[in-house]
Amino acid sequence: TINKLDMEVCCTLGMITENQAKRLSEAGLYAYNHNLDTSEEYYKEVISTRGYEDRLKTIENVRKTNVTVCSGGIIGMGESVEDRCGMLTTLASLYPQPESVPINALVAVEGTPLEDQQPVEIWEMIRMVAVTRIVMPHTQVRLSAGRKDMSREGQALCFFAGANSIFAGDKLLTTPNPNVDDDIKLFEKLGLVSQKPFAKKAQPETVEAEASAYLPLGEKPRWSRPGHTIEKNLKAAKKG
Repeated sequence: TINKLDMEVCCTLGMITENQAKRLSEAGLYAYNHNLDTSEEYYKEVISTRGYEDRLKTIENVRKTNVTVCSGGIIGMGESVEDRCGMLTTLASLYPQPESVPINALVAVEGTPLEDQQPVEIWEMIRMVAVTRIVMPHTQVRLSAGRKDMSREGQALCFFAGANSIFAGDKLLTTPNPNVDDDIKLFEKLGLVSQKPFAKKAQPETVEAEASAYLPLGEKPRWSRPGHTIEKNLKAAKKG
């Protein structure tokens, strides 16, 4: 339905099978978001419910369709500069490279294991955007979570460093976004013009569900469950 309104549809639905990816493609999905979050080495320090290879498998399943890939990560979770480079190396090594790479700054939420993390400095965000642009010159680098706490000048420097997309609206999942009117004023000040839908890829055709060549969406993806203990999670549980 959204596709028929001439809007690019992007979904974040977690891990999906090849069949599910093909059904979503038939429905008119334009992009699928599935972030790597961090490097493979640091991943086990923040996630224990599934393995890094599971995320790569979902991206692989999406690539078997005409749906574009949106995959990036989060900085400010306690990772090293090497971890940030490792994540970008993995993304840049995908073939083809993701059409969209969101760069998120952690928003520390009270009551979560990472509530005490220090805010990401704007220069770290600018460097991350710049390196992403260098290693993935044709992708859309999305300035994502954390924009609410960035100054207009900081956001401007991110755009000059290579960011050419944002997530707009009241919220980005659980964290607030800047006011849309403020975004529009900033773009006007910087001379930035919004890209029209389907400028880089043709609008997907929609196949009605009853005409699908694939199985229904009822199956569940299988993934590894590392189940290891993350110390920060234990401390947060005790604190709660």
